[in-house]
Amino acid sequence: MNKRRGARYLEQMGGVVIGGVQLSNPFMTASGTSGKDIELGGYMPLDRLGAVVVKSLFHEPWDGNPSPRVHVASSGMMNAVGLQGPGVVAWVHESLPKLESAGATVVASIWGRSVHEYVLAAEQLVAAGNRIAAIEVNLSCPNLEGRSGIIAHDASLAGSIISAVCAQSRVPVWAKLSANTDRIVEVATTVSDAGASAVTLINTMLGMQIDVRTSQRTLGNGGGGLSGSAIHPIAVRAVHDVRLALPDISIIGVGGVASAADALEMMMAGANAVQIGTASFARPDATWRIACDAARKAHGLGAQSWSSIVNSVHRN
Repeated sequence: MNKRRGARYLEQMGGVVIGGVQLSNPFMTASGTSGKDIELGGYMPLDRLGAVVVKSLFHEPWDGNPSPRVHVASSGMMNAVGLQGPGVVAWVHESLPKLESAGATVVASIWGRSVHEYVLAAEQLVAAGNRIAAIEVNLSCPNLEGRSGIIAHDASLAGSIISAVCAQSRVPVWAKLSANTDRIVEVATTVSDAGASAVTLINTMLGMQIDVRTSQRTLGNGGGGLSGSAIHPIAVRAVHDVRLALPDISIIGVGGVASAADALEMMMAGANAVQIGTASFARPDATWRIACDAARKAHGLGAQSWSSIVNSVHRN
């Protein structure tokens, strides 16, 4: 009964416009956790989500990292999957039709290690046309442009990539940023100026685990990314600070959203929409369940639309 009521409230709360894209509601799957197409379709109605954001795609097939790739962490999960995927061309031909048949609103995610590699992926996505709603550019990748570190930590390079992708894309471009830096506001400002119509905040946080029984690292790649509830306060802070600096840009909040309260907290901090990722490993229907619960809770707070929730901490 509560889920049916929540679904009804979700419909009543209406849609949102995120980075130039009209969505039926502000709840999406997070890239990397929902697969490349309809893997979660048996657990929830993909056509009733705001969008399905697919696993990040490279310009060619990519094998990813050695196993083991995931491991449970306190209040979260460690992963070093390594962005395994079929490549953009295969995805457009094999996976996109499945998502279309399911009636899903599709956001394609791309990654690369240089401006050239991002451009190659963006060029290949031109074949998808308006069958995709947006491109989310995953900037949390190793930097091969003559510098060390992660691309999303380099404002200038991140801006160059977004500008280059925007020049190729036929749909709005969103920039997914990393909070493994104290420059996230600067980077968000730069990618916005470069043409990104939305920023997705945040990606996993760098971490490592060691099995004390064996003195071995738990992941085959050594270190990895921490996701789940443990990083939620970091994500809320990133959303809050970027919203203060960029009052007009669309923000998609992601990071440890495991409940309706988590989603509403992210919105109150300044997110226009949220993505659900790691929670899907425990509950494959997590995105739909959280969407319905959040709508019911928002209704209980007296909200008639999502706009009365978004940015409320700043108004107060």
